[in-house]
Amino acid sequence: MKEQMKRQYTDTHAEAGVAADLPDIETWPNQYRTGYEIEIVMPEFTSVCPKTGLPDHGILTLRYVPDRVCLELKSLKMYTLSFRNLGIFQENVVNRMLQDVVQAARPVSATLVGEFTPRGGISTKITATYSRNDRRGR
Repeated sequence: MKEQMKRQYTDTHAEAGVAADLPDIETWPNQYRTGYEIEIVMPEFTSVCPKTGLPDHGILTLRYVPDRVCLELKSLKMYTLSFRNLGIFQENVVNRMLQDVVQAARPVSATLVGEFTPRGGISTKITATYSRNDRRGR
């Protein structure tokens, strides 16, 4: 019989960073409520693997349709920089950031794509979406 391998990642690793205290994302009043889309590209995103402590690098692309407010870019930059030393899985980065954007701006819709650079020959692309019309709890 094969000896059962012990799982190397713990629930603590999986939950790391999800509830971290991060800076607020500020907003400003939207002057043109005509259904336009804003795309913000963050090409130098960095976080840390909660298990190995090694850095994760990626490009984050946020597309959203604003409603009453727009995201203030300097505060978004400071928010994004707060991940630099945070141990958090890539999947959690994308979902947590989308959750915080939705909470701050209450957009009509938003999509966040994280394209993380390869490590060990594996790259990861994660897409999380929100739509005000989708009431599945995202």
